[in-house]
Amino acid sequence: MPEARPRTFPAIKRLLTAIESRSAVVGVIGLGYVGLPLIRAFCAGGLKTVGFDVDPEKIHKLRAGQSYIRHFPAQLVRDLVRSGQFTPTDDFSRISTCDALIICVPTPLTIHREPDMHYVAGTASTISRYLRPGQLVVLESTTYPGTTREVVLPALEKSGRSVGRDFLLAYSPEREDPGRADFQTADIPKVVGGYDAPSLQAAAALYQHAVKTVVPVESCEIAEAAKILENCYRCINIAMINELKMIFDRMGVDVWKVIAAARTKPFGFQAFYPGPGLGGHCIPIDPFYLSWKARQYDITARFIELAGELNTSMPYYVISKVADALNQIGKPIRQSRILVLGLAYKKDVDDLRESPSIVLIEQLKKRGARVDYNDPLIPSTHRQRHHDLQMKSVPLTPANLRKYDLVLIATDHSQYDWSMIVASSRLIVDTRNATAGIKGSKKHIIRA
Repeated sequence: MPEARPRTFPAIKRLLTAIESRSAVVGVIGLGYVGLPLIRAFCAGGLKTVGFDVDPEKIHKLRAGQSYIRHFPAQLVRDLVRSGQFTPTDDFSRISTCDALIICVPTPLTIHREPDMHYVAGTASTISRYLRPGQLVVLESTTYPGTTREVVLPALEKSGRSVGRDFLLAYSPEREDPGRADFQTADIPKVVGGYDAPSLQAAAALYQHAVKTVVPVESCEIAEAAKILENCYRCINIAMINELKMIFDRMGVDVWKVIAAARTKPFGFQAFYPGPGLGGHCIPIDPFYLSWKARQYDITARFIELAGELNTSMPYYVISKVADALNQIGKPIRQSRILVLGLAYKKDVDDLRESPSIVLIEQLKKRGARVDYNDPLIPSTHRQRHHDLQMKSVPLTPANLRKYDLVLIATDHSQYDWSMIVASSRLIVDTRNATAGIKGSKKHIIRA
């Protein structure tokens, strides 16, 4: 007898038809650096979207046609809202009006460097209150393998609905890199793993309306693990180059020139660059998610944990270089005036999540320094989960630079006039090799 085809339930059939016809409404939960670009991609694909966020200030700004993310233009917000393609709301009862729900909420670490899943679990519980037959739920938040099945699914099933019969479930890792001009969301291949075959079919069909290339994989766990692999790869290589920086510095060898020489090899080498520490929402956090999960299987991820610890220690190495630099001019850190250039975690973005600059400022203040910062993209700080600097960016002028005992380059924004900064500063500690191309005397510049 021929093998029986799996049954497709009526609610699932209606969902697949809506996705195929582009009549499906996509709900995106979490309107940050992942959620907003995803909404843009779906709107460009001809689908209507509803954006959910618990922050009423974000919703107010979006409804008013304003943007709080630099690379998501305000004009785009106005166009999408006025056209009716994008409806921002903090009314989560509207979840029931969506055909697909995509979760883009934070997955931070606790103070003990363990996964903090309360945003994901809370969002899944909220969805379960409004879940109706014929909906697809996709988790995009970066997390450890097993989260979709072990955290999201049980919360959704509290609704009394059954996966495969009433709703579908998938995981598709976000791959955003804020500030990149060469890749938009639609250009980045989208890995998709389904809880079952119908879930994979629906999720892959949905994302085909938003991105150029969909990469289906066999399970949610493979998709979850792929994202962790991507970020562990970067974390470990950055840790290696940070360690080499410290070794080469002690040897009197310029690590930046070493990298430039090594990258001339056309195969077998990819350049990574040192810095004052890791920032952003993924690389400083995700490896610890995997090492935590590995312990449940009686495995110690020593290589990954060592890389994470080394990267976490980099701000303190920079502080030691600041202390050495000040000692050379007979000044202690205490009561020294220090200007930190760049608050964002990387150049040309307004994103300060997990930024090493935050740790640098806090540690310098703890040691008694009088610290200011300048960042052309972040005029003032805002309260974060574990930090609240309550500072404003100071003007960057030659006269102002001369007031400081030391200028610490933490982020190499393209807007900075490095010639002016070098000429006007008494003493510089450069963690980004930003001053390398400046001609003239550099005796007052220390690499860190």
